[in-house]
Amino acid sequence: MAATRAPRRLNPDFPARESQGEKRARAERVLAELHRLYPDSKTALDWENPFQLLVATILSAQCTDARVNQVTPDLFRQLPTPEKTAQASQEQVEELVRTTGFFRNKAKNIRGAAQRIVEVHGGEVPETMEELLALPGVARKTANCVLGTAFENPVGVVVDTHVGRIARRMGFTREQDPVKVERDLMKLFPRRDWVYLSHSWIDHGRAVCTARTAKCSECTFATDCPQRVDGRRI
Repeated sequence: MAATRAPRRLNPDFPARESQGEKRARAERVLAELHRLYPDSKTALDWENPFQLLVATILSAQCTDARVNQVTPDLFRQLPTPEKTAQASQEQVEELVRTTGFFRNKAKNIRGAAQRIVEVHGGEVPETMEELLALPGVARKTANCVLGTAFENPVGVVVDTHVGRIARRMGFTREQDPVKVERDLMKLFPRRDWVYLSHSWIDHGRAVCTARTAKCSECTFATDCPQRVDGRRI
């Protein structure tokens, strides 16, 4: 395959053109180094069963995982099952999730998802992408999280703001749409590592490749990153 034009370069040492084979080799190097740096990467959300992970992931939209973890102990104590959650009033759920932001919509979606799980799936969280996407409040990111983490069935890559940002900075995608970013990453990284890739990039995005001013001088991936800069906003 012919070499394609490389993404926007700030790193003068990065090649101007990169073949798909070279990009895959770079992805392999990045993945190997991620495993070395973040051997135990996993979701920061606290959960004990698929329903809890589903609810926690819905709550995590526009909210920190730390805040969600402060809310879910009382939430799951009062509403431990889909059945209990489906029977709860909108007001009760709103009060329990109020501090996560957008609490009215989140409460509505959590109740709606629980009701469908009870009515359509016999109280069990479904295990297919199609069925999960039919639940209120569940988009592909949430479905990927539940399938990959709770059911250990990686059917895609969870693309949050950290994953999307790092994928673009490292030149593994040019896309802004999370679904298109996911598609590009699935072509480059092995399926067995799709779940891990998301967790480790989230860790790296929080610690090093931050949104406003990336800490490129501290980054072990600097030589493999077309947008490496030092002490400047990317």
